[in-house]
Amino acid sequence: MKIFKKNQIIIYVIVLLLMTAGYLNYTTNTKTQALETSLQMSSNDDSQTSNIGDATLVSSNDVETNTADKNVVETNEVNSNTTANANIDTNTTSNSADTNTVDENVVSTSSSNTDEYFTKSKLERDTMYSQMIENYEKILNSSNSAETQKQTATEEIKKINDTQNSIMICENLIETKGFKNNVIFVNGDSISVIIGADDLKPEEIAQIQNIISREMNAKVENIHISNK
Repeated sequence: MKIFKKNQIIIYVIVLLLMTAGYLNYTTNTKTQALETSLQMSSNDDSQTSNIGDATLVSSNDVETNTADKNVVETNEVNSNTTANANIDTNTTSNSADTNTVDENVVSTSSSNTDEYFTKSKLERDTMYSQMIENYEKILNSSNSAETQKQTATEEIKKINDTQNSIMICENLIETKGFKNNVIFVNGDSISVIIGADDLKPEEIAQIQNIISREMNAKVENIHISNK
């Protein structure tokens, strides 16, 4: 019985040692696996953090690139619009200048034609008077002319000279009233006055009539005023 009990005790001790060894082995493996798992998770976290950091950086570059591209596009659009506006302004200014030039040419041409009319009218009138005086002088110088003819010729020459002087004075006075272009024609008692103006006010007509009536001893009803 003592031997049996001794052997039994030895078996119990061995079993206890085996159980202890198995427990220690299990504990060690569990800790190792936990440590490896922890390391793997830490590594994965670092990798994810790195990936997140890279993604943020790439996104930031993309934003900066897009912003730069947008600024370039906006700058190009602004430059394009500025150029277009400049071209429009230039074209508008050019068209306006061309229009003004055309208007000035029209006004200049119209003014030139008006000046030419009055200059030509006065020249033709004075030429007519010169020819009349020349004809009367021929009568005076002709030995075949009677004394009555010579006397009449002398009176007509004086009359023409007086008329010319009166016309010159009246035209100068009318010019001082602001009507540079004006011409006067006399046909017997009838006097025609042509004024270079778009229209004439009643007071302006009255001023012209007073000048003609005073300087040429003409009646108001015989004075005919028109504008050109």
